[in-house]
Amino acid sequence: MFFLDWRLTLICIVPIPILLWATNVFKNYIKVAFQDVRTEVSKLNAFVQEHLTGMFIVQIFNREKQELDKFKKINARHRDAHLRTVWANSIFFPVVEILSALSIALLIWWGSKQVLSGVVQYGDLVAFILYIYMIFRPIRQLADRFNTLQMGMVASERVFKILDTEAQIASSGKDLKPEINGTISFKNVWFAYNNEDWVLKDVSFDVKSGQRIAIVGATGAGKTSIINLLSRFYEYNKGSIEIDGIDLRDFDPNYLKQQVGIVLQDVFLFSDTILNNITLNNPEISLTQAIEAAKKVGAHRFIDRLPGGYDFNVKERGGMLSVGQRQLLSFIRAYIYNPSILVLDEATSSVDTETELMIQEAIDQITKDRTSIIIAHRLATIQHADVILVMDKGKIVEQGNHQALLKADGVYRKLYELQFA
Repeated sequence: MFFLDWRLTLICIVPIPILLWATNVFKNYIKVAFQDVRTEVSKLNAFVQEHLTGMFIVQIFNREKQELDKFKKINARHRDAHLRTVWANSIFFPVVEILSALSIALLIWWGSKQVLSGVVQYGDLVAFILYIYMIFRPIRQLADRFNTLQMGMVASERVFKILDTEAQIASSGKDLKPEINGTISFKNVWFAYNNEDWVLKDVSFDVKSGQRIAIVGATGAGKTSIINLLSRFYEYNKGSIEIDGIDLRDFDPNYLKQQVGIVLQDVFLFSDTILNNITLNNPEISLTQAIEAAKKVGAHRFIDRLPGGYDFNVKERGGMLSVGQRQLLSFIRAYIYNPSILVLDEATSSVDTETELMIQEAIDQITKDRTSIIIAHRLATIQHADVILVMDKGKIVEQGNHQALLKADGVYRKLYELQFA
């Protein structure tokens, strides 16, 4: 167009700055609108997933109508966010059309005068009208692609935010992989999840290799935080933690997690077979090994009675099994990986007495000749521990064996009397 007639070209592109400004406004608005859409989609999906999983609770408490009203509100916000994107498109595309028409109007207004004056040829004027359509058509197509791109960018922002998150766990760079015997030493350890709101305060204790240590205390005393630090899920603020005399930060983090086995109170099972939930799809662990481990723990009998045995699908979060059965599977999972240090976090808190006896036998099996840390509210499960640590408000207030702590007539004795009075 510039080659044919630069004056006509300048007249044609007069609306372009307005188009660029309109595009920038559209871009900023549509991005915010798409962010709202993604946020509401996320809330909608979370609500549906939670209420399908917790349908039983909703029905028990007769909350169907109230939860339906909440769903309608979330859905309405989702609809409104979508309408804002439609509204932005309904404004922007007519603006492009109007500016395209304005460009043609200016061309015809000024070009016709030039044609009548003999300055511009009639054929050039017709050609310029076609060229204007060729300029604005790709702009309209780009706007369509821009919508798709913006939605993708908004969705990917969350993914990239996770991918770009820096690891919080510091490492000395040595990444040692020594053979671990299981001697643990906490020396004046301080830890806080937020700033200096201390969860653990000057905690010190030693665990000898093969020893069974129990930690008791009220909810929020800091018991689970000790386990989180030992497994390096969090970084302690002050003091030091050593395993076999080696600073915890010197270990290779992945190797350390292999050496510390944890059985949690809330057992997570995948929607898969019992075998795959035990082995976690590790090809190095055979069915024979899984069966042997199940027999050791005392769970083989109930697994064998299930349809398909070890190929029985436990469904989402192990919904086809009882709480005690899920707990026994978590014991097998911990046992089969043969960790040097075993942690049992409230492993018997949600089961009946009969299952608790089975689990207690499983605990005796998997803690044999292995350094073990047992967190428990039920004092009956820890009476045979070599050392019992009593925690209160982030501090160790008492330690010793069961009989010694009863004689001390302190916090442990009060907890004992509350349970067995």
